[in-house]
Amino acid sequence: MFSSVLVANRGEIALRIARSCRELGVRVIMIHSTADRDSPALRLADQRVQIGPAMAKRSYLYPPAILEAALNAGAQAVHPGYGFLSEDADFAEMCESKGLTFIGPSPSVIASLGDKTQARNLAAAAGLPVLPGSPAPLRTGQEAKQVADEIGYPVIIKAVAGGGGRGMAVVRDPEDFLRACAETRTSAQAVFGDGRVFVEKYVENARHIEVQVLGDLHGGIVSLGERDCTVQRRRQKLIEESPAPGLSPELTGRIREAAVTLARAVGYASAGTFEFLVDPAGAFFFIEANCRIQVEHPVTEMVTGVDLVREQLLVAADRPLGLRQEDVELRGVAIECRVNTEDPRRGFLPTPGVVEEFLPPGGPFTRVDTHGANGVSIGAEYDSLLAKVIVWAPDRDQAVARMRRALSEFRVSGRGICTTIGFLQDIMADARFLEARHTTSLADVMVAADS
Repeated sequence: MFSSVLVANRGEIALRIARSCRELGVRVIMIHSTADRDSPALRLADQRVQIGPAMAKRSYLYPPAILEAALNAGAQAVHPGYGFLSEDADFAEMCESKGLTFIGPSPSVIASLGDKTQARNLAAAAGLPVLPGSPAPLRTGQEAKQVADEIGYPVIIKAVAGGGGRGMAVVRDPEDFLRACAETRTSAQAVFGDGRVFVEKYVENARHIEVQVLGDLHGGIVSLGERDCTVQRRRQKLIEESPAPGLSPELTGRIREAAVTLARAVGYASAGTFEFLVDPAGAFFFIEANCRIQVEHPVTEMVTGVDLVREQLLVAADRPLGLRQEDVELRGVAIECRVNTEDPRRGFLPTPGVVEEFLPPGGPFTRVDTHGANGVSIGAEYDSLLAKVIVWAPDRDQAVARMRRALSEFRVSGRGICTTIGFLQDIMADARFLEARHTTSLADVMVAADS
């Protein structure tokens, strides 16, 4: 095992990584920007290194500063968390070139699965179902429109390098396509530094299901079950749960098997997620892979008892997986709600400010992953995620009741601060969610009805 790990992230995921490192006896080196110098996450660091200003491009997204910090502090490995550089194949390769272990899959796997068209082609070659779409990036708007016209509307335009729900546009009217394509290209170039796009058939009223896998450097691969990530705003997840409700064991079994097949085909080693859409008829399609720990990983940890960050660290240290597929058993139901500093009444607009009251919930089988605290400043420079509330119960009805109770206890207030807690409570009371009839449009429908 490594003697020291540099955590190349911030907020709640930095805390989460530090905790698993400490349990393994690993020294924690934590970087931070000037905006995060007083972050509660830093309290678990054995060593802190300021690497740049608040602007992410000059700090958390600036490899030279991160690598210099790691080498000067004597780190043996770098854990990127999620977001920022976690799926940057070039950064993973830079780490390796400096003698640092990148805690994640290999640079070649990140590059192949991070390119959404390559990932589609790899999935298809492995026998997974994929949606009708372009097998390669499209060079011009007219070329893209030709593909869309052949597929039939609605379609979705996606950035090849996209992620986190960004770099996508749904088009239902052919007259809107060229404008939407140009806007998506421009946005993708600005956000990801890569303006390439492709086109897929858009599935209306879909369920979004993802499978958590773990792989080691010795060819071992296991699935840790699926998560339902259907409740989303702007195609970004709000609520996740495991196991997926309202789907047959036969269907979820086939989805899990498909994820393991693709992971094995690409030689996946580390924690990763393979994502699928399920249409109203029950057909499923591979859409993308995430080569990192996910925001919603606690849901899987709660139903399996497996510490995913610990497993990432062990795999990166060349340890074989300590469990076989037959050892994996999902017990009960877990639900996660993401509490963001956003205003649902204004299109989930971020609301930066200073937290004056922060009182998270507690109680049986209730977990809160957060970097929030009284006096914490929530800036506009970073993601609006403030906390994740995760509950476990023997069945879904009890899990929903527990989440309702937990959300009702959560107190967050402050100058300029608004949160999604009330909106999450509304979803927990909505009949479509309670009866597992919800689709990816649920949050948008609820917002429209409330406006």
